[in-house]
Parts: sequence; structure tokens; C-alpha cells
Amino acid sequence: MPQPRRTQVSLEDTPFYHCCSRVVRRAYLCGEDLFSGKNYDHRREWVEQQLLKLAQVFAIDVAAYAVMSNHLHLVLCVDIFQANQWSDREVLEHWHQVFKGTELTQQFVKGQVIEAHDVANLKHHIALYRSRLSDISWFMRALNEPIARKANQEDNCTGRFWEGRFKSQALLDEAAVLTCMTYVDLNPIRAQLATTPETSNFTSIQRRIRAALAGKQPQTLLPFIGNERDNMPKGLHFDLQEYLQLVDDTGRIIRNDKRGSISSSSASLLSRLNIPPEHWLKLTQHFGQLFKGPVGTVQELTCYCEHLEKRRMHYRHSCLHLIAS
Repeated sequence: MPQPRRTQVSLEDTPFYHCCSRVVRRAYLCGEDLFSGKNYDHRREWVEQQLLKLAQVFAIDVAAYAVMSNHLHLVLCVDIFQANQWSDREVLEHWHQVFKGTELTQQFVKGQVIEAHDVANLKHHIALYRSRLSDISWFMRALNEPIARKANQEDNCTGRFWEGRFKSQALLDEAAVLTCMTYVDLNPIRAQLATTPETSNFTSIQRRIRAALAGKQPQTLLPFIGNERDNMPKGLHFDLQEYLQLVDDTGRIIRNDKRGSISSSSASLLSRLNIPPEHWLKLTQHFGQLFKGPVGTVQELTCYCEHLEKRRMHYRHSCLHLIAS
């Protein structure tokens, strides 16, 4: 039975979550439909543009993404501190970039006088929108609903385009985050839609590689900031070049026509995160099948279940054997 989202999200334990949405009917998000002969590649651009727009609107950062033919993978990082730091006006300005809001909130943003009897109502809406701007469910709603409307209009039909619920799983430690990001970034290579990370269209890894060639990092993605140190800025606690090397090494091994192996730098990264190298390929190829619930060490998994008052630890066996505790 599907569980309420509030029983799957614990920001006390982790801000990182892997989300996946799938289409519900045969029509593809992208690619060529062999039955109808139509090509839907342009829909991948719809998804990517909306996703990167929302990353600038919500207090939720995108760490990794891959837009596939009939599903979408995301690794999201909720920044509750950013949402709490926004002023009342900033909250409404962010919200109005995606949603209309109310006449009262529109008046406030325009600098119009708010009557005394409307102040309480205004504050209620500001608090509500502040909460929603750091809510994964609202992020996915703002992503999926516009795509569904455009696809239905294009297909001249009505009804659901996406499955009723998106999949969400907590990534409880850095090893889980690294594994899931690599799994997401290598989706096109596993599906044989691309041969290298740099040719994997509509993925975060392609965007990161293109920016890295210019000595930069994409402004629309959560940046890599290196290993932990004092006064850390917001970002992923890995070195960008090490991550790109790890993805490239793993992609070469996955490809049947390309001989590859884990380099010394990639092996060092896996060792630091206590990920058994002999399990790495299985993790990045079958992450979705291996983990149906939260991912992390047994210790992190125990704390997560206690905070959400879960009676049993989902898929403890997979976490125990595939990510060393």
C-alpha cells in the first residue's frame, strides 16, 4: 500500500531524495513511438527547461537528473534554511514565478497598501507558500503538471499522463548520494541511448561536463565543493573531477563494446566512502531494483526509521550487504 509522503521524508536525517516519475500510457516522453510513428524528442526539452526553472524558484537544489523515454530520474536536495531566510516578499516573488497566488499576495508584491483586517490572511499565505517552496511533493507537482497539460494538448486527449504518485526514497549518507547520482547519470548509457556521458542528452552529467570544459560549474545544479572543511559553502562534498572520472570509468565498464576499469582515483573515492569496489557495478546498474526504500548504512537507516516511527527497517538486508556499515 502506498505510504503518505510525510512518512518517507525526514529532513532531520537527510536533505537528499531520489525521485522518479513514469508516464502512465504508451505515449513516450521522448524518442520515436514505433506504433504511431511519431517522434517525441522535443518533450525531453520541456522537462529539462521546467526542471531547471524550478531549481531557481524552490528552496530545492537539483543534484542529478536524467530525462528518459518514458520516465524521469531526479536527485534533489531540500534547503530548508534557504526557505526560512527568505523575506516575506521574496517568498511571494518566488511563488508567483510558478503559481498565481491570491489577489492579496499580488497586491503585497506590487507594494499596495494591505488593510489591517487582511494582514493575518496574508501572513497565513506567506507561511503556507514558504513551506511549499521546500516541499518535494510541490516541486514534483510544479514539474509534472505543466508537462502533462502540454502533452495532453499535443495528443488531443485527456486523463493522466504521469502515474498517480512519483517514487521517492531517502538517501541517508554520502555513499548513498554518490551511488544514486551515478546511477541516474548513467541511465542513457545503460539504456544504450548514448555511448559516453558527454553525449547523454538531457542529463545533469552532460551539463556538468560542458561547464567543466569551460572551467565552471552549472549555476542551475547543486555544485561540487570538495571534501569537508571549515566554513563549507552549500554543495556536494565531493571533488568534481573525481566524480566525472568515476562516472566515466563506470560507464566504460557498463558498455559491452568498451573495455574499462576503475581508475586509482575512482577506487580512492569509493574507499573513502566505504563502498566495496566489488559491489559498485551492481549498485550503479541495479540501484532501482536493489533499493525500494531508504538507502544508507544500517546506523543511518535505524535513526531514520526511529524518527518516522517505522516499525520495520525497509530493505535493511540490501543496505547491510551493498554499502558497508
